[in-house]
Amino acid sequence: MRRTRMICLGIECTAHTFGIGIIKDKKILANIKDSYITEQGGIIPIDAAKHHEAVKNEVLEKALEKANLELKDVDVFSFSNAPGLAPCLLTGMAFAKKLAAENKKPLIPVNHCCAHLEIGKLLTKAKDPVLLYASGANTQIMAFEGGKYRIFGETLDQGIGNFLDAFARYIGLGFPGGPKIYELSLKAKNFVELPYVVKGMDVSFSGILSNLKQKYDSKEYSVEDLSFSAQETTFAMLIEVSERAMAHCNKNELLLGGGVGCNIRLQEMGRKMCESRNAKSFAPENQFLVDNGAMIANLGLLMAKAGYKKDSKRIDIQPYQRTDDIEVIW
Repeated sequence: MRRTRMICLGIECTAHTFGIGIIKDKKILANIKDSYITEQGGIIPIDAAKHHEAVKNEVLEKALEKANLELKDVDVFSFSNAPGLAPCLLTGMAFAKKLAAENKKPLIPVNHCCAHLEIGKLLTKAKDPVLLYASGANTQIMAFEGGKYRIFGETLDQGIGNFLDAFARYIGLGFPGGPKIYELSLKAKNFVELPYVVKGMDVSFSGILSNLKQKYDSKEYSVEDLSFSAQETTFAMLIEVSERAMAHCNKNELLLGGGVGCNIRLQEMGRKMCESRNAKSFAPENQFLVDNGAMIANLGLLMAKAGYKKDSKRIDIQPYQRTDDIEVIW
């Protein structure tokens, strides 16, 4: 007989964050993470992987302590196998396979993007939302239609978070740059017109970044005004496409996911758009918007209860897997 109450340990390892979450049914028992940061420059994948290797045991110990559990209490292990930076994914997979094998428990590979959506649904009142997934490497507008999470719009080049980080890096700030851009934006006095690049249901940031660099180099604009304008322009693009997806799918809920979803201004713009169409906007608290192990544990548990099984020897990373490649069985 299949157990109805299960404990899943999830490992997040797609990029800069190594996190471990433990969940029992719908209750999050632990959500511990340690993130790779720099004083200057952006993320270097191999260095991030070395960081994950160095902190993995400590993060595991803290998570088990927080949950008041031992490894033998865990029923199923899961890890983020897609999409992400290959060196980071490999580190997480090796650790997850080791833990599953030593404890003779099943292992479930989890799509990072789907995990963002599912944790948001778990922790908010959203039931059937359009997800604005805005993170470092990913920018997608998704919704569940026809048995899959369909992508209705996405970036044509870089993710919104990488765009903000790249501008921050250009003006001499470290990683992650998004929160620093937000702080600068609060001191702005003027809006600077920038390219507004929406192509159908997709968005593009590379041209805006080039324009920002040119304006910064000209020394005609303050860095505060440029930071403010970068946010206002790109966030408006994201909200426009999200609203169009809501109308197309006839949905009345918007759910934010991903680290850029922590941005107070983006949350505000989402709320205002939803209010104008008698819809609702949702965002879980910041620790569950950024990359985290709890979301991997949550989706791993959903997949386990739905009967997902795969020989751990056949499980591998998929750095470029798309969200709409996933068959939603849960």
